[in-house]
Amino acid sequence: MSDFHLPNDTPRHHRNRRLRRRISPARMARVLPSALTLGNLLCGFAAIFYASRPALLPGGEPNLVLGYWTPLTFAGSLVFIGMIFDALDGRVARMTRQTSELGEQLDSMSDMVTFGVAPAFCVIQLVDIGVPFLGAARVDTYFDRAVLVIAGVYAACCALRLARYNIEIDNPEESDHLSFKGLPSPAAAGTVASLVLLHQSLIADHATASVITGIGMVLITLLTAVGMVSTMRYPHLLNKYLRGRAPFHIIATAVLLLIPAMLDLNITLAVVFVAYALSTPVLMVVAVLRGKPVPQPLRFTGADESEDDESPRRAENQ
Repeated sequence: MSDFHLPNDTPRHHRNRRLRRRISPARMARVLPSALTLGNLLCGFAAIFYASRPALLPGGEPNLVLGYWTPLTFAGSLVFIGMIFDALDGRVARMTRQTSELGEQLDSMSDMVTFGVAPAFCVIQLVDIGVPFLGAARVDTYFDRAVLVIAGVYAACCALRLARYNIEIDNPEESDHLSFKGLPSPAAAGTVASLVLLHQSLIADHATASVITGIGMVLITLLTAVGMVSTMRYPHLLNKYLRGRAPFHIIATAVLLLIPAMLDLNITLAVVFVAYALSTPVLMVVAVLRGKPVPQPLRFTGADESEDDESPRRAENQ
């Protein structure tokens, strides 16, 4: 009788063996990339939620790194956390050989939320518009309508960029992808989110400056939207400079960037992302002024000429 076990009375070592099989490294490898991608999606969802909250938190205290912690500060920070998940999911998928079409579609939908909808909604909340098209005549201004339309244009351009590369890139492996066609959606979102953080930490308490910078934010949002669907060539910084063993001067530059980041993270993020977004247009203008040929958009004629790493689980992302 002592050796007889009821169906649910499994010996402990058998139960432990089953549990180990359930959480084996192979099973974890299949789940981890999707978990990271969903982490990106949830960051975008949380960013939208926090951006929709009232402008001031009760008992908010100033912070030396991010200034006053307002709901918009949380929202902008969550966009950057989503970027970290977005950068990790593709690398983990390739390391574990778990790339798939499901991962590609899931990645695109997550990017749409975190890099498309969330930044656009943050801009709407930063400008604090009323109820365009439906509000009373005295509060339904053309500026409010323009802000809503431009935010919608930004979200639409992000969707177009993600969809365009899903059908144009046919190389699923990481190869010599050294540039992007159009402004990458994480870079566009980083530009908008970094300026939102800068606004909240330096300008939100000054009424006149806040109005002026709010108008500027709307224009920047429109420009980044146009940049995403353009054919301008943007350098792929990670693949271009950090593939394999990074050169010493690249490592030194990265270390030097930590100094201003430690002094004021908001200003550093804004400068870096705005500089990247403007780099290609400025270089094109300089080329025209010098009479040199303007770099042409990259062509999709095969693996050797594909410019993006937007494979299933696009590790470097769009």
